[in-house]
Amino acid sequence: MSFQAYLDNIQAKTGKTPAEFRAMAADKGFADAAGLRPGVKAGQIVQWLKDDFALGHGHAMAIVALLKGKTE
Repeated sequence: MSFQAYLDNIQAKTGKTPAEFRAMAADKGFADAAGLRPGVKAGQIVQWLKDDFALGHGHAMAIVALLKGKTE
């Protein structure tokens, strides 16, 4: 599955766009315009996404990659 397919599936499941996930991560203090904030671990973000959006591990890691700046 391509990275874009992961993002499309996440949006279909949650109704949230990648930009909305970036904004929510910033609101929670996980990320900023430059990417993940220093000291933030992927596991913290994965747990948030599992708890709040019922995402699986792979889809949550796609959001982590998005927050790190991955585009493809």
